[in-house]
Amino acid sequence: MVAMLEFPKWLSPEIIPGLPFRWYGLMYLLAFAVTWLLFRKESKRLKAPWSEDEAANFFIWAIVGILLGGRLAGTLIYEPTNYYWIKPWFIFSPFDESGAFVGFQGMSYHGGFVGLIVATLIWCKVHKWNWFDWADLIAVSAPLGYTLGRLGNFINGELWGKVSTAPWAMIFPNAERFSAKEPWVQEVARAVGIRLVSMNDMVNLPRHPSQLYEALLEGVVLWLILWLWVRKHRTYRGEGVAVYALGYGVTRFIVEYFREPDSGLGYILPLGDPNAPTARFVSIFNFSMGQILSFLMIVGAIIFMVYARKHFKINPGEPVFVDASRADVGVTADAHKGAQGASRRASKFDAPKARKLRKKIK
Repeated sequence: MVAMLEFPKWLSPEIIPGLPFRWYGLMYLLAFAVTWLLFRKESKRLKAPWSEDEAANFFIWAIVGILLGGRLAGTLIYEPTNYYWIKPWFIFSPFDESGAFVGFQGMSYHGGFVGLIVATLIWCKVHKWNWFDWADLIAVSAPLGYTLGRLGNFINGELWGKVSTAPWAMIFPNAERFSAKEPWVQEVARAVGIRLVSMNDMVNLPRHPSQLYEALLEGVVLWLILWLWVRKHRTYRGEGVAVYALGYGVTRFIVEYFREPDSGLGYILPLGDPNAPTARFVSIFNFSMGQILSFLMIVGAIIFMVYARKHFKINPGEPVFVDASRADVGVTADAHKGAQGASRRASKFDAPKARKLRKKIK
């Protein structure tokens, strides 16, 4: 009896076969759209002091920061051959050296997170806004959009997990195959019911669908915590950012134990078993690049949380937004403009009335 799942054959990375339109790209667009809608909803609920145009402008900067940071980290940190260090002009090129369209394969979440922070900090500095007023709203909105990004990874059949004998483990068609001569391969094959015809076979073994684990834990579960609790019970400014960063760091660190390390990088800190195959879970002390970056994220979140609780506390009766007074300024300005417009309309030259008056005078 075969105890595993097959990757759905009806799923294809391309939306329309033969055309360069992929589900992964569409999922990115949907992720940004969902985050934007939730951000707007929360802005209206809290009567945020910014206009729709200002919010859209901020959001564009945030998206650009995510894409730039994610692409830079994905190519310069996770690419093992140093290709992009040697030829950096291909980092933002959708074509390879032969001129073939390859898109933008390789995005790093942690790089995108840093890019988002840097871009929005610059925007808030330029436009003289308090960053926490915006960042907390983005933090409680983003995880649900992130879920769609991980579903895009699953549809692409990429970022699969480690080999597993769990009944929900899945055969990914593009995953690395292993020699049937390896004892551990024979053991897994027997456990899941794969028949080995020859010791020369290269076997595709079932793996954890780690993209779905991430979509659930780093996406849906984290969003529910932030949306249902944190956004309604904030006690200090920056709480949304702190809880999001801590929650993502912890869940990503855990899921990395089930996800195969990036090709070519392997374990960055193999403190458990340096000779362990990266496709199998052998030791909790073998750490991947994703775990190292997530650990730094956890430490940073805890330090920020302790500092923010002390220095950015929201006292009872205080407005939620630091820049709440700007809403009054905007209303006053709009009212002033409306009054000026009404005055101009009232004093507008009335031609028919003037002609009647001239006839009377004659």
